[in-house]
Amino acid sequence: MSNLELLLNQYESYITAPWQPSKAAPQRVIFVIYDPRDERRLRARVGEFELATGRAKKGWLQYDVTNSFAQWMAAHEYRENYFEAPEDLSIALVEFEEYVSGEVRGLLGNPDANDNTVVAVLGVASLLGYMSVAKLVESVEKSVRGRLLVFFPGQHDDAVYRLLDARDGWNYHAVPITAKE
Repeated sequence: MSNLELLLNQYESYITAPWQPSKAAPQRVIFVIYDPRDERRLRARVGEFELATGRAKKGWLQYDVTNSFAQWMAAHEYRENYFEAPEDLSIALVEFEEYVSGEVRGLLGNPDANDNTVVAVLGVASLLGYMSVAKLVESVEKSVRGRLLVFFPGQHDDAVYRLLDARDGWNYHAVPITAKE
């Protein structure tokens, strides 16, 4: 059985268990953690995660942040200035963080995103260098009514998450789902 099949089985086992509505915000966040080399394979199989969620009688909404930076930059008033002086972009990254967080919060606030819905976020590797996944999750976690599922290419050791196997990580209390469990 491949790692992605094991991961899907672990996810399905978790998502079919009864949800306790009294969970704290960080405990309503699920990280599906996989090897970054499996990104394309995982994306090809995201539909299977959606089907598993449906079999558990849960709703599914999905947001892909992969193109968020390009979309934000294309609409930015000073984009030409940033292309001429990229070092000045660091000032505007706070706006980008709010843009991405606002997009995810918007989906979490969707009438279809109720207490019985999984809101899945893909493409978080594309945030590297612009925004931390920790900031994104912490900025939206209070808006989660059902579950927030983050597809996370990286590692998890104890409560420390490392995006793309980076040296630095952060401690977070989400539910980790790996192929190893």
